[in-house]
Amino acid sequence: MSHTWKFFLAGGFDQVRIDTAADLVNLRNLDQKLWVALSCPTTGVEFDARTLALLDSDNDGHIRAPELLAAIDWAAARLNDSKVFEQKLGGVPLGAIKDEAIAAVARGLLKDGETLVTVEAASAAEAEYSARALAAWEAGGAAARPLGDATEAACGALAAVKEKLDDFFVRCRLAAFDARAEDAMNASDDSLKALGGAALNNGHAEIAALPLAKVGAGATVPLGAGIDSGINPAWAERIGTFREAVVVPLLGARPGLSESDWLAVQDQLAVYGAWQAAKPAGLPPEAEAVRDLERLARYVRDLLTLANNFVAFRDFYTRQGKATFQIGTLYLDGRAAELVISVNDAGKHAALAGLSRICLVYCDCVRPGAKQTIAAAFTAGDSDQLMVGRNGVFYDRQGRDWDATITKIVDHPISLRQAFWSPYKKLARMVAEQLQKLAASKASAVEGKLAEAATSAVKKVEAPAAKPPAQQAFDVGKFAGIFAAIGLAVGALGTAAASVVTGMLGLKWWQMPLVVVGLMLLISGPSVIVAWFKLHSRTLGPILDANGWAVNARARINIPFGTSLTQMAKLPEGAERSLTDPYAEKQRPWKTYGFIALAIFIALAWWTR
Repeated sequence: MSHTWKFFLAGGFDQVRIDTAADLVNLRNLDQKLWVALSCPTTGVEFDARTLALLDSDNDGHIRAPELLAAIDWAAARLNDSKVFEQKLGGVPLGAIKDEAIAAVARGLLKDGETLVTVEAASAAEAEYSARALAAWEAGGAAARPLGDATEAACGALAAVKEKLDDFFVRCRLAAFDARAEDAMNASDDSLKALGGAALNNGHAEIAALPLAKVGAGATVPLGAGIDSGINPAWAERIGTFREAVVVPLLGARPGLSESDWLAVQDQLAVYGAWQAAKPAGLPPEAEAVRDLERLARYVRDLLTLANNFVAFRDFYTRQGKATFQIGTLYLDGRAAELVISVNDAGKHAALAGLSRICLVYCDCVRPGAKQTIAAAFTAGDSDQLMVGRNGVFYDRQGRDWDATITKIVDHPISLRQAFWSPYKKLARMVAEQLQKLAASKASAVEGKLAEAATSAVKKVEAPAAKPPAQQAFDVGKFAGIFAAIGLAVGALGTAAASVVTGMLGLKWWQMPLVVVGLMLLISGPSVIVAWFKLHSRTLGPILDANGWAVNARARINIPFGTSLTQMAKLPEGAERSLTDPYAEKQRPWKTYGFIALAIFIALAWWTR
C-alpha cells in the first residue's frame, strides 16, 4: 500500500518526517536519494553502543541503509502492533510481542503486574544466560581433557602430523592390497636423484613431500630418536614432539606406531576437540529467544530515534535535542560551541572538513585516565582571540568536564561583522607591529651606541697615550638633503590631507556622510563579499564525511541557524550592572583636543577657501 510522506524544509533541503510507526516501517519504500545519510560510524557518536553493535550485522564499524532497513523489518515481523515504535518506551510491552518463543521468555522475566520488558532487564537476562552456559561448558572440561592441562598441547602436536600419518598408513594399505604397489608408494629413484643436485636442508619442500617412513604392508611409524630412526628428516622434529606429547602419555613408550595405535590416540583426544567446538559464543541454542528479546527491546526503544538522526537530521535542525554526532559543548573565549564532534586525527579530519567553510577549532581534551580529540564549530562572534594554546572546558553529554586545549584552527569567516572590521583590524595590527619593530630597532641602536661609548671610554683609560681617532667632518650638504626630503614628505602628506578636506568642503552637507560610507565600503566591501559567499556556502557534510559518515544531502548551515549553534555570553535577564570600574584607566581628553583642532582647521579652510 502507498504511504503518504511528510517533509520539512531545513538546512536548505527537504527532509522526511519520521513521526509515526508507519513512517518507520515504510522507510524501505522511500527513495534513498531523499535520505540525509546512507552510512554512519558506530564509534564517535552519542548512541547506545550495544544497539549499534546489533545493527552492524557485518561488524565493519558502520551502519548502512540496508542494515537499518533489515533491523526495522526484523522487529516489525515479531510485533503484533508496530505502533510501539512511536510510543518512546524503555523496552517492549509483553502484549506487543508476536513471536511466541520471545513472549515465553518475556513472561518469565516479568513480575506480577508488570507488562513492559525493559532494555535493562532483557540485557541482564542475556548476560545471565550467557554466564550460565559458559559455566556449564567449563564444568564439562575436566572429562574432556585426558591429559589435564597438557591436553591442548597434545592436540596441537597431533594436528601437526595428522595429514602425514594418514598418508603413510594409506600407502601401507595399498602395499598390503597389491605387492606391486609397494615400490610405487616409496620414494622413486628419479625423485631421489633430483635432490642430489640441490642445496638441501631439513625444511626443503621436496624432502617433506617424500613418504614419512619406509612403506610396506603392516609397517609402523618408527618412534626412535636419532639420525638412524628411519623417519623422513623433514618430519623428524614434529614426530618427536608427537611421540613425547601424545604417544608416551596415552599409550606408553614403544618403538613404533601402528595404524591401530594411531586410531586409538585420535579417539582419546577427539573428546577434547568436541568440547572446544561446543564452547558457547553467547547463548545456548535453547536460549536464543533471550537474545532476540534483548534485540527486540532495543529496537523498539531506539530505531525511531536513530532514523531521525540518519534518514533525517531532525534533532539537529529543529534544535529540540542533540544529534547523535554532537558529543558535548565547548566553553571557550566567552562562547559555548554546541556543534562538537569526536575526531581521531585532527590533521586528516581538517583536510576534508575545511571544505565545510566553517571555522573549526580542534582541541585535545583530557581528564584523569582519559583523553580525546574534538572539533568544535564557532559560528558566532569573531576569531580574534582564537589561537593555538588557549584553554577551555569541554562538557560531554554525560556532564563530565574535560580540560580542552586548542591544537589546530581551520580559519573561515564567522560573521559579516567580523569581515567588515577585518581590514581595519589588520591595518591596526600591521601599524602596531611596524611601530614595535621601529621602537625595538631604535632601542637596539641606542643600546649599541651606549655599549660602544662605554667600550671606547674603557680603552681611553687603559691606553691614555694612544692617539684619538680623527673625527669625521660635519657634512652640511648631506644633512640639508635629509631635512629637505623630510620636508617634502611632510608637505606631501599635508597637501594630500588638504586636498581631501578641500574636496569634502566642496560637497554639500548631505553628501559628506555618503562619501564616508562609500570610502568604508570600498575598504571593507571585498572582505564582506568574500565572507558572504563563504557564509552562504557553509555545509555540515564535509565535517561528518571526514568522520566516517556518508552524508547524502547538502546540509547547509546558514547564518541564522549557525548563530544559534554558538551561544555568546550575555548577562542574565534582570541583572543589575554597575558602570563604574574602579580600575579603569585614567581618561585624557586627547580625543576632544584632536576634534577641536580638526574643527578649527576645517573652519579656517572653509573661510579662506
